[in-house]
This record gives sequence, C-alpha cells and structure tokens, in this order.
Amino acid sequence: QVQLLESGGGLVEPGGSLTLSCGATERILSVSAVGWYRQAPGKPRELVATIGSSGIINYGDSAEGRFAISRDNAKNAVYLQMSNLSPEDTGVYYCNVDQGVVGGYDYWGQGIQVTVSS
Repeated sequence: QVQLLESGGGLVEPGGSLTLSCGATERILSVSAVGWYRQAPGKPRELVATIGSSGIINYGDSAEGRFAISRDNAKNAVYLQMSNLSPEDTGVYYCNVDQGVVGGYDYWGQGIQVTVSS
C-alpha cells in the first residue's frame, strides 16, 4: 500500500507563508494527478490545487493568485507554496494522488494542520 507523507504545516501569522510537501513511498507522483485539498472545521473538503501528470495545473478559487503547486520528479515530491495566508486558510490539508483512470489507484494522505492566527 502506497503511503503519502505530508509535511510543512504549522502555525503562521496572517500574511505569512508556508510550503507544504507531499511525498510517496513509491515513485508514482510523476505519472499521477496530484492534488492538495483542505478541510476547515465544520466545512466540506475543498480543492486547493491540482497538477496533472502532463503538468496541467488547476487552482481552487481560494488559492488563485496566492498559492503555487509544483512537482519535483527527481525527488518524487509535490509542493504547495502558500503566501499571503489569512485565517480563512486554516484547516487540515490533504495530499491526493490519483492515477486518473477508472479502477486506478487513488491515495490520500493523513492530512496536516495549517493554522493561520496572530
């Protein structure tokens, strides 16, 4: 079973920046669609950003212009650079790796807490 390893979360002040990292125990990130999702308390999980195996990137409305998703195939890692953070960005951030085909793999990380507060 592939495991996803998220890191980089924590507490940051409003206006600050954080970079989240997602790694996998198998080298599948370069051939998968990889996404970051987040869930705030009492709210449904929402899309933050995705990067396809071809490199196509999509951002959720809340991330557009402030966040950047990138992939390092050599390191088998995907990053989410977050800037100009606000308290509304607080939540648990999840990494998702999707093979993109019916019946293919679809893995989720355990989630990492991001708290934006002064």
